[in-house]
Amino acid sequence: MFKKLAIGAAFALALTPAASFAAGGGEQHIEDFSFSFEGPFGTWDKNQLQRGLQVYTEVCAACHGLQYVPLRDLEALGYSEEEVIAYSAENFEVFDPELDDFRPAIPTDHFPANTGVGAPDLSLMAKARAGFHGPYGLGINQFFKGMGGAEYIASLLDGYTGEEKEEAGTILYENKAFPGGWISMGPPLSEDQVEFADGHPATVEAMSEDIAAFLMWTAEPKMMERKYSGFVGVIFLSVLSVLLYLVNKRLWAGVKGKRQH
Repeated sequence: MFKKLAIGAAFALALTPAASFAAGGGEQHIEDFSFSFEGPFGTWDKNQLQRGLQVYTEVCAACHGLQYVPLRDLEALGYSEEEVIAYSAENFEVFDPELDDFRPAIPTDHFPANTGVGAPDLSLMAKARAGFHGPYGLGINQFFKGMGGAEYIASLLDGYTGEEKEEAGTILYENKAFPGGWISMGPPLSEDQVEFADGHPATVEAMSEDIAAFLMWTAEPKMMERKYSGFVGVIFLSVLSVLLYLVNKRLWAGVKGKRQH
């Protein structure tokens, strides 16, 4: 499985205004990425979710937790029970009150909470942020593109221009996706920072999409079941509407026929 690395502060700091601030920048730009889970018939790309888990484990987990996500849920990403057991034990420790000590995590545990350097939990971050707005407060962009939480995360991680400046004793980094254009968090991702088992290129853009997709899954793991239920509901209501129309037409046929005479 994956080896946990203690690498700097991860990106969720940039998602909270209290942790970062903007000072005179360009217009915010959110890229409309094409994720496999989007749309009424979208599905999870398990390979992408596994890559996103790897990016989280090797980069983000050093500072950010997923305390609302049970480790056993990782089986939904295509891992076997044995792989989940090994991943849990190799990467995380949890405090056991009965032992009054820390022990290796097991699948029945949740991802540990981690608020290093004041970093927020990432479990629901993809649902807590919106990438698309308006226009004029009408929400039309969200109607066609969705809320865009995953797009915001991916755009933020891939939005660094390389420019930086010092202001009030703080180093700010230019980021096209952050409101105001400048952010106090340095770029958390770099080319070939991780090595994917499936040979997928580890570019900053690719890793940004992968971790954004994974965080969308942690925020709404039952999305596919919800879509299926909605699809079945639409079919049921459509059939019911046709039956009600036919019943109504038959019941009123005699009355309508007399009026015509």
